[in-house]
Amino acid sequence: MTIKTGLGQDSHAFENSNKELILGVVKFEFDKALKGNSDADVVLHSITNSISSITGNNILGKIADQMCSDGIVDSSEYLKLALSDLKDYKIEHLAISIECLLPKISPNIAEMKKTIANILQISSDDVGITATTGEGLTAFGRGEGIQAISILTVSK
Repeated sequence: MTIKTGLGQDSHAFENSNKELILGVVKFEFDKALKGNSDADVVLHSITNSISSITGNNILGKIADQMCSDGIVDSSEYLKLALSDLKDYKIEHLAISIECLLPKISPNIAEMKKTIANILQISSDDVGITATTGEGLTAFGRGEGIQAISILTVSK
């Protein structure tokens, strides 16, 4: 058996816009959105990057930028493309850490786990999500944006 671990990170600053704040495919009631060409779902972006660190095929960047130019701004589409590269690997566990001052993440963790597990076709018990303000030591903890870090474990 081969086991691999992928690490992914993404972050976006807040902006005042008409866009919705989406994290892990869940819409948050919040007065700001995340700046980006896509829906700027930092959680899905970090998961996509964790897969790319295993497969070596970077989806975010040139490929996602082209998809945005073609009108595909739903981050779940980038994640699905990355998942297609995993081929024979089975997802064992996904851990996600989100750093921000606001919005409060905890009330939406169960729904986020469910939506993410659905995309990955795994049990929501195999998705762990934590949230922190980082004691305000970074721009994210001071309320300037959101950062997500993901660790994905797969086996073959």
